[in-house]
Amino acid sequence: MPEFAEDAEVTHDAKRAVRVELLARRRALTETERHAAAARVQDELAALVRRLRPTRVAAYVPVGSEPGGAQLPAVLAAALPVGAQLLLPVLRDDLDLDWAAWAGPQALVAAGRGIREPATTRLGLAAIAAADLVVVPALAVDRRGVRLGRGGGSYDRALARVPANVLTVTPLYDGELLDTLPAERHDRPVRAVVTPTGGLIPLDTLSGVVTHTSAGRTGPP
Repeated sequence: MPEFAEDAEVTHDAKRAVRVELLARRRALTETERHAAAARVQDELAALVRRLRPTRVAAYVPVGSEPGGAQLPAVLAAALPVGAQLLLPVLRDDLDLDWAAWAGPQALVAAGRGIREPATTRLGLAAIAAADLVVVPALAVDRRGVRLGRGGGSYDRALARVPANVLTVTPLYDGELLDTLPAERHDRPVRAVVTPTGGLIPLDTLSGVVTHTSAGRTGPP
């Protein structure tokens, strides 16, 4: 087996081990802790949207124990300027992400892998490229901006379509901003995270240093 393949397998195994640990931590959170964290994250992201006044935001519907809570899209939509658009992902059979406009919680339908997605018209894979702000999920992010997802690669493909100057941000629980994470060549960094205690935290990403200022608190998570 070539050496690069061995290295890839080691990285894959390391990612799987970290995922198991992080998912266990999230499952151990109480309902009260989750609700409190969601409220703080929602407040920070809403403040960010009001400050940036984007014309198009790409985000998602958190499910289960994901930070931000199921109400996150409604909170983001309420913070948008009049006429601005919120896009949510639609998971394709090949695990890539199409996009459709948010039309309220009544327009969400159950989809694969436990997610909820809009039943509105699909806008295509490239719709995310026109977003002024992109909010993406992760189990953890490190201080270089490397994010650890659930292993499907959907958001790495989507982030590859986002211009380098667009702010990409990941909601996390406290303790999920780590010093380093195992990374592979296809992994796409994010430029900031939001945590309940730390607020909006810019990161030194693999593609440069984030220059956006905080919408709220700053400092270590």
